[in-house]
Amino acid sequence: MFDFVEKKRRVVQIIMGMATLPFLFWGIESYRNAADGGDYVAIVEGEKIQRQEFDQELRKQQENMRGALGENFRESMLDAPELRLAVVERLVQQRLLKREAARIGMIVPDKQLAQVLKDIPAFQQDGKFSNARYEELLRDQGMKARVFEERVRQEMMQQQLTDIYTRQGFMSETVAEKIIRLAEERREVSLVHIQPAQFLSQMRADEATVRTYYESHQEEFRLPEQARIEYLVLSLDELSGTMVVESDEAVRYFEEHRADFGDQEERHASHILINLAAGASDKDKAEARSKAERVLAEIRQSPQNFAELAKKHSQDPGSAEKGGDLGFFGRGMMVKAFEDVVFRMNPEQISDVVESDFGFHIIKLLAIKNGGVVRFEDVKDQVMQQVKKQKAARTFNEMAESFNNLVYEQNDSLQPAASKFGLTIRKSDWISRKASEPAMLANERLLQAVFSEDAVRNKRNIEAVEVSPNVLVSARVVEHKPAAMRSLEEAKADISKAVIQRQASDKAVQTGKEALAQLQKGQGQVASSWGEVRSVTRREAGGLNADTLRTVFRVQSASLPAYTGMTDAQGGGYTLVRVSRIIEGNIPERSAFESLARQVRQLISQEELSAYLAALRKRADVTVSQQSIEKKQ
Repeated sequence: MFDFVEKKRRVVQIIMGMATLPFLFWGIESYRNAADGGDYVAIVEGEKIQRQEFDQELRKQQENMRGALGENFRESMLDAPELRLAVVERLVQQRLLKREAARIGMIVPDKQLAQVLKDIPAFQQDGKFSNARYEELLRDQGMKARVFEERVRQEMMQQQLTDIYTRQGFMSETVAEKIIRLAEERREVSLVHIQPAQFLSQMRADEATVRTYYESHQEEFRLPEQARIEYLVLSLDELSGTMVVESDEAVRYFEEHRADFGDQEERHASHILINLAAGASDKDKAEARSKAERVLAEIRQSPQNFAELAKKHSQDPGSAEKGGDLGFFGRGMMVKAFEDVVFRMNPEQISDVVESDFGFHIIKLLAIKNGGVVRFEDVKDQVMQQVKKQKAARTFNEMAESFNNLVYEQNDSLQPAASKFGLTIRKSDWISRKASEPAMLANERLLQAVFSEDAVRNKRNIEAVEVSPNVLVSARVVEHKPAAMRSLEEAKADISKAVIQRQASDKAVQTGKEALAQLQKGQGQVASSWGEVRSVTRREAGGLNADTLRTVFRVQSASLPAYTGMTDAQGGGYTLVRVSRIIEGNIPERSAFESLARQVRQLISQEELSAYLAALRKRADVTVSQQSIEKKQ
């Protein structure tokens, strides 16, 4: 039911795990030194949060996002107002928790602090705490031990405060059972879509309606500021195509990287997982390990029944029903602790209990698919491309700085840079600040520079902007149009179309509501129009969008079939919904039930913590400087 919590746990930990060693190294002293500058982002009960602290925390959160989102990361996310405000709120929360800990007299004994410091890997040598290494690292960061230890102590007190909520989530078994039954409840539904398109031919837009629409929707007819530009692109991929590779270079590269061109070894494994919640107490951890040991003992007695025991005991919702089968996978596809064990095993071998971020695993290796060895002739083209990219990367890095300097120093034309680097000057059509085409120019930083006062007024080259990895673009404005209003005459055709579309949409909604009223009275005659019957649950949408699914499960089940309807948010039409059957959800086996219930308790704990932090925020005197937050670093 709450599979997302488990599957995305590592992402959540990365984003939420802010109090790491680099953060502690920024230290209290740097904040104190910044306090005299008067540049702050917030004041909490008279204590200023300096901009330097905000910038440091923002950079750290941006790096967390890069790592967590991977290929889904976009540079435009870094300057999102929501991100900047979230960072300020986190800093405010830290101040509030610090004050609350002091208010209630919470302390961290020296012995407890010392143990935490000893457990920090960065301070260890050969697995043991090294005082010399500790002092060396602090000295390299320009920090005094007293300041660093006070910072750690404050973090620990704040953690103790929040642990009161995150580790005490309670929910009775009866409530858990009801929630799980609701999640597993299945409904059979069918739909009728009443589309505006069927009413378009009946609609008309007269002159008065068009004029009224124009006068009341002025912003729709405001033409944005526009410019035509010429630009240069310095691209690693394009540069790669110009590289020449000799045969002996390619052969030498192949010999040095032979492993990169063979098929990767893959392993086929099954596992049994005993879940362990993030931040679980030592007691919970011990109980989970003990349960895993008991399951392992049962497997040792009947290893041939591994698949059946996985179905019975495993708490991995993705593989339990398949007897724990994970299929074939290569290196880098599983968490390290799991992978390290699997790639040391032999077929049919069953591992001891293996601990990972997800809990405790018992693994059975089913098969090994060995990687193949290839000849140079078989992969020659691939090798040549790799060498070209490698050579191009070195050349690109040498050219990039020179390219940026040249377009800046000779800023009245792009021709000198084009000539020096063998690039073609490209020309755009009219573009605005929100241009999405061509994709090369759809970059927020680039467009901000293009429409800056200096670029527009003086027609100077803008500095080179990295619009995507290893792609630099510089541009200059050729022609500029300020923002303007379209006349009524120019907009008339578009307005007529919009008015007719709105009228048709209103007619579709009216028709749908009238049909629903008749159906609910038992007088409806649209049975032949109902679409296919779909079987859905709250987590299996069956192709329905979120709004429609919510509408389906709001229907009361006193008598069936039951009817409801909804206005379509996007298409502007109306959807009639018929619920013809409701199948109550079943409670899963005990182990699966306990896993789901534990996840629900985690969510409740998080809600309680959020409510606690909101209460602290509400009763505190907090001022946030919006203007200061919006400053660029």
